Amino acid sequence: MSVVKEWRVCQVFLGVKTLNRAVVQGAGIALRMKTEDFLAECESDKELSRILRRFAHSLMTQIGQAAACNRYHPIETRFARWLLMTRDRMRSNEFQITQEFLSNMLGVRREAVNKVAHDFQEHGLISYVRGHLTINNGKELENRACLCYQIVRDDLAA
Repeated sequence: MSVVKEWRVCQVFLGVKTLNRAVVQGAGIALRMKTEDFLAECESDKELSRILRRFAHSLMTQIGQAAACNRYHPIETRFARWLLMTRDRMRSNEFQITQEFLSNMLGVRREAVNKVAHDFQEHGLISYVRGHLTINNGKELENRACLCYQIVRDDLAA
């Protein structure tokens, strides 16, 4: 599920009416449910409400950490963090992603993403061909990522 879609679920769960569109970033299955049905299910199922409160907390932690990270950390560590977070959410070392999309997510020009991707490829961390990215060395990628990756991962695991 994409960050945009995740945020929409939180908005509805928290009682905020929104006209946002959801965008799915990765391949997989996506389900739809009417807002009224979703809210009724949240009210009747206490476990679902508990899970969604935890999810809202984790998502807010992730958004706050990403904002600070994008402001203070160099592109190389942010690039590594973003790839690792995508790997964790996709549960795969391979995914489709464009440099244009990464540049938007990291708040930099596409040329900066191209340079970092080329450097990571030269060091054997990733393989990248026309929008298809493979993480070849997750451990070294974790070593190059900033602590923001670990903070968000630990929060999700708690």
